[in-house]
Amino acid sequence: MTQIKTEAHNSGTVHDIGIGGMTCASCVVRVEKALLKVSGVESATVNLATESARIVVHSSETGDAILRRAIRDAGYEPLMPSEREESNHASPWTGFSPVAWGLVLSTPLVLPMVGSLWGQHWMLPAWVQFALATPVQFILGARFYKAGWHALKALTGNMDLLVALGTSAGWMLSVWLWLTAHSGHEPHLYFEGSAVVITLVMLGKWLETRAKRQTTEAIRALHALRPDKAHWLSTDGEIDVPVAEILVNDRIVVRPGERFPLDGELVEGQTQVDESMLTGEPLPVNKGVGTRLTGGSINGDGRVVMRVTAVGHETVLSHIIRLVEDAQAAKAPIQRLVDKVSEIFVPVVLVVAVVTLAVWVLQGAGFETALIHAVAVLVIACPCALGLATPVAIMAGTGVAAKNGILIKDVQALEWAHKVQTVAFDKTGTLTVGQPRLVRHVVAPGQDEVLALTWAASVQSGSEHPLARAVVTMATTQNLKLLEPENLTAVPGRGVQATLGGRQMMLGSLRWLQDEGMDSSIWAQDIQALLGQGATLSALAERTPSGVQGLLLMAFGDEPKAGAAQALMALRERGLKLVMISGDNQAAAEVMARRLGLRPEDGEVLANVLPGDKAAQVQQLRAGGRVVAMVGDGVNDAPALAAADVGMAMGNGTDVAMHAAGITLMRGDVALVGAALDISARTVAKIRQNLFWAFAYNVAGIPLAALGYLNPVIAGGAMALSSVSVMSNALLLKRWKP
Repeated sequence: MTQIKTEAHNSGTVHDIGIGGMTCASCVVRVEKALLKVSGVESATVNLATESARIVVHSSETGDAILRRAIRDAGYEPLMPSEREESNHASPWTGFSPVAWGLVLSTPLVLPMVGSLWGQHWMLPAWVQFALATPVQFILGARFYKAGWHALKALTGNMDLLVALGTSAGWMLSVWLWLTAHSGHEPHLYFEGSAVVITLVMLGKWLETRAKRQTTEAIRALHALRPDKAHWLSTDGEIDVPVAEILVNDRIVVRPGERFPLDGELVEGQTQVDESMLTGEPLPVNKGVGTRLTGGSINGDGRVVMRVTAVGHETVLSHIIRLVEDAQAAKAPIQRLVDKVSEIFVPVVLVVAVVTLAVWVLQGAGFETALIHAVAVLVIACPCALGLATPVAIMAGTGVAAKNGILIKDVQALEWAHKVQTVAFDKTGTLTVGQPRLVRHVVAPGQDEVLALTWAASVQSGSEHPLARAVVTMATTQNLKLLEPENLTAVPGRGVQATLGGRQMMLGSLRWLQDEGMDSSIWAQDIQALLGQGATLSALAERTPSGVQGLLLMAFGDEPKAGAAQALMALRERGLKLVMISGDNQAAAEVMARRLGLRPEDGEVLANVLPGDKAAQVQQLRAGGRVVAMVGDGVNDAPALAAADVGMAMGNGTDVAMHAAGITLMRGDVALVGAALDISARTVAKIRQNLFWAFAYNVAGIPLAALGYLNPVIAGGAMALSSVSVMSNALLLKRWKP
């Protein structure tokens, strides 16, 4: 994962900086506070699992260097992008060397304790115990002293401070007992406790780091989709050049089995393309001249030439990587509770340890016993599991979702999706194929059919609206010669008007034209019959001095998407209320709804909804506190996607819709809606499980240690196990399949 520094809309410059040395949730709070004190910083979000900070800055005077200095002054190491890259691609055994030395030096200290289980009284001389434990305490454990000292200077606490205080107390007690022992008396020393605790904590952090790399596999896999070289077609022929040197409109060759290096348009040849890593779609997609190609997908068995349409950060793959990185770097709302607890956690533990020491001394247990119980409290009370509980689950959940074609860019959407009670769908392009055909046309009495069709296609020749494309396609198949429209004006949600050869033409919905004064009774029987068949109607009319005269009635038909009816049935079986929102008339919308398995009689169809009114319909569905998800794909769906509690945009739709939605479904498959709700439920369940065990571990462990039921060695092992168990639980999400 490389450092990113981009403009985040209009909210300032975003800096992503890697941070080394953080060990627990208290570290997260301290770094955030340090960054928020920097002038010009609007917000700072620190993620323990990704070991990074995302800072939004409003001042041009506050640069990367100032932010890095603030992190260093807080006692942590700001990492360069190359260092983060190295750590992401490190060997699984990277960092194990200090752990290995700790195990080598600590094992002889533990052997006497193991021997006592079989009645053996092995005891190393005090000087040997000292010689083995001291390097572990002050060389291998130096990191705990350094980080703990920085925490003390900042008047806060963290895991390192607790470990440093606890193990130092055990080591100093052992030295004191050894030096003050009577001649010939072998005192019971606690060197093994301090050395083993440090070794176990280091082992736990190493296992935790190793598990973290697995949570970032999704990002690494996406980065790996980018080829380094491209076969550029220059004036001198085919030349291999770095992808970074390719420009928009360059032509490049892609050979069979190679990945497309960038986004583009196929200009020569035909092939099949494997887009599974981008969309989750397992079947290859046929591609011919003029079709869109996505960088990162795999070419089939055809040699093709493509024209590059996007490079660098503008490619679809770069956009996907940014979305996943943004989601993994973000902080879920539930994490705020953890941050508040972590802020007071370490000071409370220090107080509990002091009280434990005092109570045991007052009860006459002796200073030695009292101190060991206090040390156990310090060692077992580690907030690192709390800090990891939420972010590792989010990283695992968003990563596996991305692999299956579900991009979650808004962590709040991830947290809300499992609560959804109502799912609202746009009809065209979401539940239907979205490529309507002109199934029938009826000219007005006295009009020429060919001329009327020519006018209709000419007025819509520059439009990208699906109905307009259907008319133009029909005209093209009949080899009609189109005219150049003048004064073309779009009437949002209603139609278009233009001048053709001095005649004022209007083309749009029947309702609009009727409002303008067109008499549609000339097609009364046709309209009734076509509406009964579920057709979408529009008309061509001419504005004349005597009023608006109808020229051509057009009927359009669409088809449900493959698998849409089954996907809707599966959502209904989950207990969800389903609603289809359509701009079609009631009869046409109901016919399509029944083909999809929806029930108009139960209020599952909202028809005659203008594009600008979709957001208002979503707000009405939210009345009474119901949680609503909106699924759409068009520009006119963007306000409704933003108005819903959870917006889901079809990835085959527009960029505007994808920006407005918290979740993007990379292929136009309605079944992915249920899959998105499912991965949300499973991720939130993992977060709750992790938080429960992290809290329960401390709630149970601290009293047990204070009451003397846990010695420091067991406490150290339990502390290390808590973080590893939280990581392992989150990684179970990687096995999820839609």
